[in-house]
Amino acid sequence: MNKTLGIALLVIAGIVLSALIFGAGLMAGRFYNAAFNSTPFNNAFSSAPRANWERNTPYQGYSMMGGGGMMGNGNNMMYEYNRQGNNNVKPLSIDQAKQAVENYLPNLNNPDLETKEIMIFDNHAYVRIIEKSTGIGAMELLVDPVSLAVFPEHGPNMMWNLKYGMMSGWNGMMGGGMMGGRGMMRGYYTTPDSVSAEMTVTPEQALEAAQQYLDQEFPGYTTGEDAEPFYGYYTIDIVKDGKTTGMLSVNGYTSQVFFHFWHGTFIEMSEFE
Repeated sequence: MNKTLGIALLVIAGIVLSALIFGAGLMAGRFYNAAFNSTPFNNAFSSAPRANWERNTPYQGYSMMGGGGMMGNGNNMMYEYNRQGNNNVKPLSIDQAKQAVENYLPNLNNPDLETKEIMIFDNHAYVRIIEKSTGIGAMELLVDPVSLAVFPEHGPNMMWNLKYGMMSGWNGMMGGGMMGGRGMMRGYYTTPDSVSAEMTVTPEQALEAAQQYLDQEFPGYTTGEDAEPFYGYYTIDIVKDGKTTGMLSVNGYTSQVFFHFWHGTFIEMSEFE
């Protein structure tokens, strides 16, 4: 089976698995409603029809487990959702978030990983990790402002990341891979190291798809200038009146748009050389 077909099957499998997770989330009670109603980010998008947001935003409300979680530090995967809108929590500083991630990365046993960008929101810090050797995005992390626990971001970082996500079987971010060894697709591609950074959707096409989504769902908002590449998708800033308000991701093979609904109010950001 050729590599292109293998990647296509992997993407399809990811979509199917995501649908199952979404269904489980609905059965669990769609707890995201509380976060959606309280987060300051929702206030910024108050002009958008909620019905459209619910219909078109993938993966909302999924919950994979009740407690303990599948990532390190003993945290529930959805732990951060329950922190939305907590005004009693002091936001992290750039330095605090960076130190937390620097303490976390050695546990992944991959010296090629480094911090490229940190964005501070009032409910957590977002961190973009890249490969030193390629400059390609490796993973997206969140830092909890109370415990300083670091854990993989939800959504595309797990479901669309072909090299470091749940589907890859990489022995690191997800602790050896959800499916063990070679990921869900097992024999369809050899190892995560064989995953190509090339995607059928170009950065320009990703920005176009993202802007079309914003025009439809959140008129008046625009994309940032860059579509940051990861292995299987792009992540793009959302901007209003020249100021960053949040993020979304675009699948690098299907152009599907995924709105990052878990971020609170944006405070500051910093990039590192």
